[in-house]
Amino acid sequence: MAYNSISNIDKLKLRIPPQSLEAEMALLGSIMLRPDSIYEVMDIVSPMSFYFEKNRLVFENMLELFSKHQPIDFLSLSSRLKEKDILERIGGTSFLTELTSMVPSSANVKHYAEIVMKKFMMRELIEASEFISHLGFNEAGELEEILDHAEKKVFDITQHFSGGGKFKDLKPLLMDAYDRFEKLSSADHELRGVNTGFKSLDDILGGFQRSDLIILAARPSVGKTALALDIARRTASEYGNPVGIFSLEMSADQLVDRIVSAQSSTDQSVIRKGVRTQTGSWRDDVFKNIRDALDDLSRTPIYIDDQAGNTILKMRSAARKLKIERGLKLLIVDYLQLMAPTTTKQSDSMVQQVTEISRSLKHLARELDIPVIALSQLSRAVETRGGKPKLSDLRDSGSIEQDADLVMFIHAENDDIRDESGKTKEVQRKQIIIAKHRNGPLGEVNLDFHARKGMFVEIDYSNYGKADEDFKNF
Repeated sequence: MAYNSISNIDKLKLRIPPQSLEAEMALLGSIMLRPDSIYEVMDIVSPMSFYFEKNRLVFENMLELFSKHQPIDFLSLSSRLKEKDILERIGGTSFLTELTSMVPSSANVKHYAEIVMKKFMMRELIEASEFISHLGFNEAGELEEILDHAEKKVFDITQHFSGGGKFKDLKPLLMDAYDRFEKLSSADHELRGVNTGFKSLDDILGGFQRSDLIILAARPSVGKTALALDIARRTASEYGNPVGIFSLEMSADQLVDRIVSAQSSTDQSVIRKGVRTQTGSWRDDVFKNIRDALDDLSRTPIYIDDQAGNTILKMRSAARKLKIERGLKLLIVDYLQLMAPTTTKQSDSMVQQVTEISRSLKHLARELDIPVIALSQLSRAVETRGGKPKLSDLRDSGSIEQDADLVMFIHAENDDIRDESGKTKEVQRKQIIIAKHRNGPLGEVNLDFHARKGMFVEIDYSNYGKADEDFKNF
C-alpha cells in the first residue's frame, strides 16, 4: 500500500497543470484585432498568467507597446519581437497570424482573459499546496508559525484573485477622490472612515480610517472596554459595519451582558440578577426593554473571540477568515498587554513583548485594510503626577506611540466622578483626548458615561469638540 501511495504521488506530479492554450491564443488574437480591448483585460491578467512561454512573451511585448502609446497590431508587434530577437523563438510571423485566426469573436476578450486567469489561479494553488507540504515536513519549526505561513500563502492568492496587491493608477484614484470630495461637500455626506457612532468624535476624526492602528488608553476601571463596546455596538447596529472583538480579559457572556445593558439602557446589575415582582417573575417593563434590545442586537454584525492568551498569529488567522466571510470593517483588541507574544519569549522584558505586539497589530491593520482598535493600559505616572494623560504615559513601550496612527485617552477629573459626599456619580463626565492623529487634528471631546449602564452618550450642547489650535484649518 505504501509503495502504491508513493507511486500515485509521483503520478500527480507528472500531470499537466491547469492551462488553456485556446483561451490564451484567443485572448492575444483579440487584442491584435481590437487593440483597445487591452484596457478590458489589463486588470485581469498579467504576463505571469500565461502558461505557455511564447504567449507570455507576446503579451509582455503588447504591454510594452501599449506603455509607449504605440499600436498593438501585426506589423508593430512583429517588428518589436524581431528587434528583441524573440520573433523566431515564438514561431515567427506565422504564429502571430495563427493567433488572429484562433479568435471566435474579439467581443469575448474579457471572457478569454477570465479563463486564463482562472487557470493561473489553479496553478498558484497547486504551487501553494507544494509549499505547504514542505512546511508540514519541517518538524523543527514552530507549529503556529508554520500554520501562519501556510494560511498567508493561500490568503495572498485569494487577495490576488479579488484584485488586492496591485499598483493603482493615479487617474482613477483622482476620480474616486473627486467623488469623495463631492460627498463631503454635501450637508448629509458620508464619512470616509468607519463611523464611531459618536458625532462629536466623527467631526474630528472623520471616522476611523482604513489600515490605521488606533490606541484607546486609560487607567483601569475608567471605561476603556465600555467605550470600545459602545463604538462596536453603534457602528454595527446603526451603520451595518461588521465588527470583530478579541476579548482577552472578559468572557463572551460578560461582553454580551454589557452590550445588552447599553442597548436596553438597563442597569448592569439587573442584567445579571433580574428585577422581579412579588410573585418571582420578571417585571414586564424591564423584560420588554431587554427583549427588544435582544431582538435589535440579533441583526447586528458583531463577532466575539474570547480565547484567553491569544497570540497575534491566531488572531490574524481568525481576522482573515472574518474578513473573507463577513466583510470585516473594524477590529477591536481588549487589551494589548494581555496578548501573548509570538517571537519574543516570556522571559523577555514587557517592553520587548509589547513592541512586537503593537507592530504586529499595525501590520494586521495594513494587511486587512481595516482600522484596528487596541485597548491599552496607562502607567501609574498619571495618578502620581495628576492632570491629563500624555503620550509618554503609554505603558511598557514607546513603540505603541510610534506604531499608532491615532491615540485616544479617556480622562476624568475626580469632581466628574464623585459627588461632594465621595459617592460615585451615576452620570460621569469623561474627556476623550485625541493626543495623536497622524493625518488630522488633535482635540478633546466630552461624553457622559452612565456607569451603571456601561454606556457613553453625547452631551447635548453645541460645542461638540475643540480642535487643536494648530490644526483648526486642517
